[in-house]
Amino acid sequence: MFKGILVTKDDAGTHAALQDIDDSHLGDGDVTVRVEWSTLNYKDGLALTGASPVVRRFPLVPGIDFAGTVTHSAHPAWKPGDQVILNGWGVGESHSGGLAQQARVPGDWLVALPAAFSTRQAMAIGTAGYTAMLCVLALEKHGIRPADGEVLVTGANGGVGSVAIALLAQLGYTVAASTGRPAEADYLHALGATRIIDRTELSAPGKPLGKERWAGVVDAVGSHTLANACATTRRAGAVAACGLAGGMDFPASVAPFILRGISLYGIDSVMCPLPLRQQAWQRLAQDLDIAKLEAMIREIGLDAAVATGAELLKGSVRGRVVVDVQRAL
Repeated sequence: MFKGILVTKDDAGTHAALQDIDDSHLGDGDVTVRVEWSTLNYKDGLALTGASPVVRRFPLVPGIDFAGTVTHSAHPAWKPGDQVILNGWGVGESHSGGLAQQARVPGDWLVALPAAFSTRQAMAIGTAGYTAMLCVLALEKHGIRPADGEVLVTGANGGVGSVAIALLAQLGYTVAASTGRPAEADYLHALGATRIIDRTELSAPGKPLGKERWAGVVDAVGSHTLANACATTRRAGAVAACGLAGGMDFPASVAPFILRGISLYGIDSVMCPLPLRQQAWQRLAQDLDIAKLEAMIREIGLDAAVATGAELLKGSVRGRVVVDVQRAL
């Protein structure tokens, strides 16, 4: 038996609660991990509250991320004592995930913990930070360089936004941060943002084309914000889209794409191929300022995960929440 959050379903809906869990709730796989730290992302908030049908099999341990130590392995790449990270692959959705003290997964889903990070720091990064790095890699691959102009980050106070700002600033980019919480300006400036933009500038319906403003964009919001970001991106610029907190719709026109030649990159962190995952984590170890990472962290135990998931959906959580799953309860 081990402690963990279990999501169940009955006629009244879904329910998430901390309880004792037996091995029958572990997923299929050839590697068992003692989970040390997990984290909460927007998708975890949806799973924990039942606000959206993220969980596809019941009962299930939620949590799309974890970091910990291998205790048993039948996979050639891993042995007991190895420290590993998992992000995505349907974990926390159709395969039991990281909000429990043990997890069992296919070894092909795991990435070795970079020496630069502790397991706690890896989960302070989590899927949000790893997704932010994938966005930065997409902008770099497109050819956007710091001298090309300002880069916009939307949803700036969230996990993706916070890490994206820190990464871009560390790499020398000038960053504009769009947020609905202007009172958090000091936090965003400390991460490296040079300018704060009220999200209302981008969240209302806009024109097919606007004034050219951004060399590149990291968008974690979607809907009108993404449409307006595209409409105001400079000629031959690029937008990396990775979130839908503002909605799944895309109320835009083709004008920015065919009249200015901008590119829209969809960032899939869930099923991202292993080599690109490894590259992203290597770059995080190289380019992410640990001091800035520590400034983003809010630490909780498993017993606070469900309530904090609800806070996250309300947009009242700043930065990154790390979950100490081994904390005595």
